[in-house]
Amino acid sequence: MTDLTIPAAAQSLMAFSPEVADARAAGRPLVALESTIISHGMPYPQNVQTAREVEAIVREQGAVPATIAVLDGRIRIGLDAEQLELLGRSPDAMKLSRRDLPFAISTGRIGATTVAATMICAHLAGIEVFVTGGIGGVHRGAQTSFDISADLQELARTPVAVVCAGAKSILDLALTLEYLETQGVPVLSVGQDNFAAFYTRDSGLKADFRLDAAQQQARFLRTKWSLGLHGGAVVSNPVPVEHEMPAARIQGFIDQALAEAAAAGISGKAVTPYLLARIKDLSGGESLATNIALVKHNAKVGTALAVALAAQR
Repeated sequence: MTDLTIPAAAQSLMAFSPEVADARAAGRPLVALESTIISHGMPYPQNVQTAREVEAIVREQGAVPATIAVLDGRIRIGLDAEQLELLGRSPDAMKLSRRDLPFAISTGRIGATTVAATMICAHLAGIEVFVTGGIGGVHRGAQTSFDISADLQELARTPVAVVCAGAKSILDLALTLEYLETQGVPVLSVGQDNFAAFYTRDSGLKADFRLDAAQQQARFLRTKWSLGLHGGAVVSNPVPVEHEMPAARIQGFIDQALAEAAAAGISGKAVTPYLLARIKDLSGGESLATNIALVKHNAKVGTALAVALAAQR
């Protein structure tokens, strides 16, 4: 891979860590990682520690991690230890989606990339696989609030495979899958037929296709993109059994957190960080442990996919 894969106008707005630059030059598989999970998804110091451990898993499994953020007016593809620490400790880090990237870059703000923004930056850098915790989706009550995550539209337009533990269970999962179907985004499941529900393994809703092996997933993606079918794919990888939270237990925490958010007038991009933090408190930290476990598991599956895609390039 060379910088010719990056639009000329964007090259001056991007910076690669030495590790990522070397991997791109050598054609080694890369795995994109988001930074919102560091700045908005977990408390300090678990956020930074988890980020480092996930990067280590990617390296151990045969690829190079590329954690993405906006710092000093540039998209950073690959972060060093000091930059990870900065994100983990910065209360003013912006939560960046598609609409926010130009503002953060042009004004020099610290920005942590969501699923949507990470997909955009990964694609600019020629990275085909992105590992996260759970994707955003259609929020409960969206029929009146119109609150639908930009992640879903990005999946319809940007050719990056997103490996996740399904969608966050604070969402309306049935409507999320309906939206993805309307946009032509395939949902692949790993190890089971049904779509995963973040804290729990089974949402009770069918995924589109079950493809357990990384080689199968890679062939599917290569075929999709060879046909000129735009957009990415969701790879739904359920949380390991030993870290799953009982559905009824987590649902009680979600319902309480949603009610409290509504009473406090919390809306828009502030909703998800609030709910995740509140559910952590209500569960006595159990949800955070589950979140960390599922991200690490996704890193293993996502790295296997990145290696398989590189072999089939």
